[in-house]
Parts: sequence; structure tokens; C-alpha cells
Amino acid sequence: MTWFAYLSFLVEKLCSMDKEKRRETYRVDFIPLEKIPVWSPSGDSSCKPRYKVNEELNKKISLFSGDITKLEIDAVANAVDGAIHRGAGPLLRKECATLNGCETGEAKITGAYGLPAKYVIHTVGPIVHDSVGDREEQALRNCYYNCLHTATKNHLRTVAFPCISTGVYGYPPDQAVEVALRTVREYLEQNHEKLDRVIFCVFLKSDRELYETMLPAYFPRGSPPKSKL
Repeated sequence: MTWFAYLSFLVEKLCSMDKEKRRETYRVDFIPLEKIPVWSPSGDSSCKPRYKVNEELNKKISLFSGDITKLEIDAVANAVDGAIHRGAGPLLRKECATLNGCETGEAKITGAYGLPAKYVIHTVGPIVHDSVGDREEQALRNCYYNCLHTATKNHLRTVAFPCISTGVYGYPPDQAVEVALRTVREYLEQNHEKLDRVIFCVFLKSDRELYETMLPAYFPRGSPPKSKL
């Protein structure tokens, strides 16, 4: 049996286990999906809505501050994160070696091995040296779109994203958030029945504040009914 065949067999076996049995294989602590609340605005937003109110889509969005490796969901996106490799264990690196690389904007899927997630969807974000041009923006959009498409193609219904291309890759966080939200919103409008939850996972307080500011523009809430008194 080749390494690839063995790894495919192992991933299938892990994913077919019942939840309690799978939890015995985790190398990290876990946070179940039911512990991750659906996003709701924390106050009045100054952002003008850019899309129509759609409460069905709103229920599919979460904003999570913490460690993406602990999420017990179908898939987590990986944009060159050593923490994901450490959490998954050495078999993830072995399977990645069979992928023949991953071009900027592409997405490729592997098992998650020792992680609570079932799969890891790998992508490579663009590097920004000076300012963001059309090429970099399209590449970042492709990262999110192709990860979502890979998830739905493999019948995965819950997926979490880190902040792709920010930090050392140089993509301005405020612009990256807008690309992420716009791409996810437009994908959900066309494929809402294929996904149950999309989780934006942040680590920095500043990134959370950006999402909290911009989420109402892309996933606006309906106005509460006015009192008749």
C-alpha cells in the first residue's frame, strides 16, 4: 500500500468514527460547534448595508476569537499556519507532500488527523509588497472562494477561516476583511443550502474590531419592530 493510499484510508476511518471515539484521537483541546455562537451585532453600526437583509444567511455566520485548531467542525482553512501542522501531527505533513504544491489562490484538501476538525483545506494567499492591486485582490478572493468550493464539493457543511494574507504577507487587514466578507456573502447567496456555518476566526483584538465594524455591511440585520406605545 502506498503512503497516499494509507493516508486516504486513515482519513476515511477517522471521519467515519462516532464523535466520542474520534475525540480520543485529538491532540488538542476541542470546542464543539454548538459552543460557537452565531454572530450578532454588538451595537449600532455606522456601516451602510451593501446587501439586502437575509436572516437565513445571517444564521450561518460566526465570529470567533481564539485558536482555530480547537474547532470541532468539518473543515478549517490553513494559510501556512505552523499551529495547524503541530496540532494535526506528522501525518498531515506527509499528506501535504503528496499535493504537489499549491499555487496562490488555489485550495487543496487533506485530512486533519489529530485535530478536532475532520479536514484541512490548504490555500496560499497573495503577498503584498507596497499597495493592493487588482491582482492581489483577485488572488485573495480566489483563496476564500476556492476553499468554500472545495468544502461544498466534498459535502462539508461547516468551515472556519483565519485572516488570510494579513500579518507577514502584508495584506492590509481592513482591505482583507472586506474581501473575505464579500466573497463569503456572494458564495452563500448562490450556495446557501450547501453550508451550515462559516466561521471567521481571529486572534488579534484589532482584527475582531474590523470584523465587528464591517459585518453589518455584508450581513445586515433587520430593524426590530417599533413599539406602538
